[in-house]
Amino acid sequence: MKVNAKDAISGGLLVLFALVGLWLNLDHTLGDARRMGPGYMPMLVFSLLLVLGAVVVLISLRNGPDPLERWTRLDLTTVLLGTAVGLVIWQLLQRAGYGEGNWRQVGFACVAGLGIMAISPGWRPLALVHAAMAVFALTLEPLGLIVSLVLTIGLSALADRSHRPLGVLGMIVALCVISWVVFIWQLDIRVPLWPTIT
Repeated sequence: MKVNAKDAISGGLLVLFALVGLWLNLDHTLGDARRMGPGYMPMLVFSLLLVLGAVVVLISLRNGPDPLERWTRLDLTTVLLGTAVGLVIWQLLQRAGYGEGNWRQVGFACVAGLGIMAISPGWRPLALVHAAMAVFALTLEPLGLIVSLVLTIGLSALADRSHRPLGVLGMIVALCVISWVVFIWQLDIRVPLWPTIT
């Protein structure tokens, strides 16, 4: 059996993220497909991520070998420092009682920790894409769907330097239109489209 180490670890990380996401989603009501509760879409997404991760792990058992590159000192330093900073920020926010739920505290901690990890070129793609997902979750309610999508796509585009500004702009416009048609117009999901002024 020739194991592809990169795929095995990638699939394992997907499974881990999915399990953590499903655990954090336990507090939210699911609803049904017609009237989705706040936990419905995250449950679907994390379930799909779990299945995808398991498939990647299974495929990795037969399509190797593809060993991992050696970590540089910067890679190791940023992952350890990012993890430590994320955990400290999470605990500080939790003790301060910031946010209505644990997910906001974890979201801010993830953005901070992943921002530190993105300093390393080896971690940059993974860190920026995951930080973009956390930014979307944190900004959806206060800034609305359109601004959240722009921030998410813009931040995740920084993960790969080969993206061209015009291509990123086209992706922003296309995803904003598709998201509005699917989620606002067709499914009638009650999320703000633009920032709410209070």
